[in-house]
Amino acid sequence: MTTWTASFLASDDDLGSAPILRREFTLDTGHGDVTSATLALSALGVVEAWLGGRRVSDHLLEPGWTSYEWRVRVVSHDVTDHLVGTEPGGDAVLALVVGNGWAAGRLAWGGGGGWYTDERAGAAELRIGFADGHEQRVATDGSWRALPSGITADQLYDGEDVDARVPDDWQRPGAVEGGSAVHTVDLGERELVADTVPPVRSLAEIAPVEVWTSPSGATLVDFGVNLVGWVRVTATGPAGTVLTLRHAEVLEHDELGTRPLRTAAATDRFTLSGGEDVFEPRFTFHGFRYASVDGWPGSQDDLRAALTAVQVGSDLHRTGTFASSHELLDTFHDNVVRGMQGNFLSVPTDCPQRDERLGWTGDIAAFAPTAAYLFDTKAFLEDWLRDVWLEQQHADGVIPFVVPDVLKYSPAEDFGKPDATAVWSDAGVWVPWTLYQAYGDTTVLAEQFDSMVAHVRRVRDHLSPQDVWDTVFQFGDWLDPDAPPEAPADAKADKGVVATICAFRSASIVAEVAELLGRDASEFRDLAARLQAGFRTTYLQEDGRITSDATTVYTLAIVFGILTPEQEAVAGDRLAELAAAAGYRISTGFAGTPFITDALTQTGHLEDAYRLLLQTECPSWLYPVTMGATTVWERWDSMLPDGSINPGQMTSFNHYALGAVADWMHRVVGGLTATAPGYASVRIAPQPGGGLTWAATAYESVHGRIAVRWELVDGELVVEATVPEGVDAVVVLPGAEERPVGAGTHTFRAPAGVPA
Repeated sequence: MTTWTASFLASDDDLGSAPILRREFTLDTGHGDVTSATLALSALGVVEAWLGGRRVSDHLLEPGWTSYEWRVRVVSHDVTDHLVGTEPGGDAVLALVVGNGWAAGRLAWGGGGGWYTDERAGAAELRIGFADGHEQRVATDGSWRALPSGITADQLYDGEDVDARVPDDWQRPGAVEGGSAVHTVDLGERELVADTVPPVRSLAEIAPVEVWTSPSGATLVDFGVNLVGWVRVTATGPAGTVLTLRHAEVLEHDELGTRPLRTAAATDRFTLSGGEDVFEPRFTFHGFRYASVDGWPGSQDDLRAALTAVQVGSDLHRTGTFASSHELLDTFHDNVVRGMQGNFLSVPTDCPQRDERLGWTGDIAAFAPTAAYLFDTKAFLEDWLRDVWLEQQHADGVIPFVVPDVLKYSPAEDFGKPDATAVWSDAGVWVPWTLYQAYGDTTVLAEQFDSMVAHVRRVRDHLSPQDVWDTVFQFGDWLDPDAPPEAPADAKADKGVVATICAFRSASIVAEVAELLGRDASEFRDLAARLQAGFRTTYLQEDGRITSDATTVYTLAIVFGILTPEQEAVAGDRLAELAAAAGYRISTGFAGTPFITDALTQTGHLEDAYRLLLQTECPSWLYPVTMGATTVWERWDSMLPDGSINPGQMTSFNHYALGAVADWMHRVVGGLTATAPGYASVRIAPQPGGGLTWAATAYESVHGRIAVRWELVDGELVVEATVPEGVDAVVVLPGAEERPVGAGTHTFRAPAGVPA
């Protein structure tokens, strides 16, 4: 980035609120009119800038969460129009309101916070261009002053308190005198980096669908969908009246179900000024569908009209869609999309509501292919991966459980001495590989190659003498539905089997990446061969059974390619037997669930995959839909059939990871598969089943829009395919040979019911 002259400033005094850092300045004279103005902005915390009496942008929670020990983003805004009407020699105000955010606020469930800084600080540099080429700079320095704001409390987990009685005339020149002195906050070794990720913004506004009184007498509001954001309130009432809004994802026993929030208060408090007030918190966010409102001075009809839910998230461009003849399946897919939107907020988080909201690596390892189809995640995830490598470099090559790794500071639950762990740490290999497959750009592979190598070498050093990975802590097939609620790691699948197969996949990928980049791949090919041999010797029995004989071990062995074709066929048959024995209810956890439908399809058990996908009894993907879910749950039974919340202490109703099966829906049900990185070539091969009569999927690739729609009509399968210029496509209909097709929209027909 260009030369930065601004200092990070904090108030000398505890102002009892989110501080306003303020500077009045006069536009230089003698240089003609203002022709441009750019504001560079950053914070240890989160910051909102004001210039000329207006917010600088609609971005939220800037500059976002990074591994603050080593890098902090600087965001740039064109603010020319904020100075329009201010004549040379005229006065203007530049002000920063600074919230705690991730850097200064509390994080993780163990209590405490401020892990990255003990005081919030803001920085800004305004560069104003004039007609004659002169440039004026206004940057944060010791001449600035600090004022109290109406935001009297702010924490991401706990909510925001806003007092509308606090004057807001600080936006006008000459309206404020005095204020507190400021001091410079030393950044230490932190690097300031230019922001390259899509900003957090308001994505939608949602009106209440119902307001009513609960059995306890609480006023409850339902916004119809589980969303991430906050509630905007327009209110008029006596000065000093306090409105209290508590948020939750579900109801339990007809009351707000707050137990899953754990210690997160998720409560906003608004103090009325006596006039008409509009309250909208911007230094917090909540995961919620329902809210209780206490202190409202009017009727419930008035309240319903006064509330709007504001959905927020990183503003990613939508690229992939899916629809079908199956209503529950379509709702499930909508839930996957909504859950991703709520959890792609600055970093890819696990959940958005309780005292956690961390960048768990296992979740994105599972979900990355689905994410890259639904939205353009390239810049977002590439930036996150830079923090993965930074964390590794300061942890002996270990990819931590969460990135940014706040758990190394927090007294949260002790998983033992952190070390590489299957699936979670494998994110450092699987996510960049997914981005390369989606966008065809090797840049991410080159940038992350050292990270990928460091991970597989760390795994290599932990192999047992049998060349299997059965050492150190493993999450294993986390949240196996047969595990007790209080012991989510107690899965049926042997942890060593899961870890060894995942290590084989990662070593194989790194070998491919090395070849793509012109590096020596022999070390990684040899490691993959060692792992494959160790797996077959230690875990694969003569009859083809795999140690622990669980659905996940067969799933991973098939999809990750560790078996011979003959062994794979045996494993597929056994997987189908186990799926049937479970009544086509889910029997896999975090490790196996994203891949089980692929494993069944790959081994000739398509109808078994459909029966599993379309199951509505718990545990299943569609059971939550039958219970009214509007996002994907963390546990298959986050809510029990009687409407009570799962008794476990780890229960979220918005967790995208188990929605990873949408990737299979796009490729197999919809019928669109990339056969070369960046969708340079594709295979159009819908595989109808499960009683569906039509399905459609479309993806906006780097080459253009690719779309597939199929329908069963009078005994025929009718397929319509749209292919853009620059994409090589083949169409494969059941029972037919591959057929190359060029750019354009084409229609194909084949007899229905013919095996693929």
